[in-house]
This record gives sequence, structure tokens and C-alpha cells, in this order.
Amino acid sequence: MPTYIPKAGSFDRRWFVVDASGQVLGKVAVTVADLLSGKRKPIYTPFLDTGDHVVVINAEQIVLTGSKDGAKPYHRHTG
Repeated sequence: MPTYIPKAGSFDRRWFVVDASGQVLGKVAVTVADLLSGKRKPIYTPFLDTGDHVVVINAEQIVLTGSKDGAKPYHRHTG
């Protein structure tokens, strides 16, 4: 049996609205990445864009846990 490869117009792309107010940054990022990649769809193909459209609202009200907001050290090394 040959492998099924979806054509460009043969599947539907849905729109999702993600409300980020009061949500933790990492959990919202994982949710949005899953929706954009389409990995949870049965027609997922690694080399095709089978993901959905995502709109994130209230991103300014997202919650940062720990000390990610200003205490992250950055190092620069020039060879």
C-alpha cells in the first residue's frame, strides 16, 4: 500500500484563538507550536505545512515563572 501524502488543497486549515491572559509562557508556547505544526492531525507529514492558523490575544498579560523576566545572563564570546 503506498504512503498517503496530502495535496495542498485537500485538507482544511482551522483558525484557533488562544487567550494568554494569566497563562504560563511555556504552556502557551507548547500549545501554539502543536497547533502550528499540525503534529496532532492524522494527515501530518513532516515536509509539508499541514498546521492550522493561530491568533494569540492578551499576550501582554502572560505570566513569567521564576526569574526569566530580567535575570537571564547572556555571554558573548568572540573567536
